[in-house]
Amino acid sequence: MSTEKINLDIHKILTLLPHRYPILLVDRVVELEPHKAIKALKNVTINEPYFMGHFPKRPVMPGVLILEALAQTAALLTFAEEPHDPDNTLYLFVGIDNARFKRVVEPGDQLILNVTFERHMRGIWKFKARAEVDGAVAAEADLMCAVRTSDEG
Repeated sequence: MSTEKINLDIHKILTLLPHRYPILLVDRVVELEPHKAIKALKNVTINEPYFMGHFPKRPVMPGVLILEALAQTAALLTFAEEPHDPDNTLYLFVGIDNARFKRVVEPGDQLILNVTFERHMRGIWKFKARAEVDGAVAAEADLMCAVRTSDEG
C-alpha cells in the first residue's frame, strides 16, 4: 500500500473547502492516499481569535475546534475524490463518537491531523480521526459527516 505524497497548499485547500478565516483550520495537506487516509497540519499561533477569551492567562485551543480541524481534514479527503461545487456544497457533522482529549494544544504547537476513511453508506461518510502534537495524541474521535448542497441544508 503506497501513500501518494500530495502537497496541497493553502491555495488548493481554498478551492476544495468553503471555509474561510477565522474558521479555516487546515494549513496544508502533506499526505493523501485516495479512498484511504489523509495527513494534514494546522499551525497554531497566538494570533488565533479564540485565544483572546480561551483563556487570556493560559491560551488553550478549544477541543471543539480540534474536532472541527479533523472534520475539515476529512472533508478534504472526501472532496479530493468526489467532484463538487465548493460554492454550493456543505460538509456537515452528523455525529461524533468516542471523542477523547488527551493533551492541551497551545500557541506554537503544530497540530498533525490524521484521518482514515472507514465507510460511506447512504450519504454518510465515517472516519477515524486523530490529532497529534509532537507525536502525542491531543484528541481522537470517530466522525460522521454528510455532503449536502447549500439549498438542502
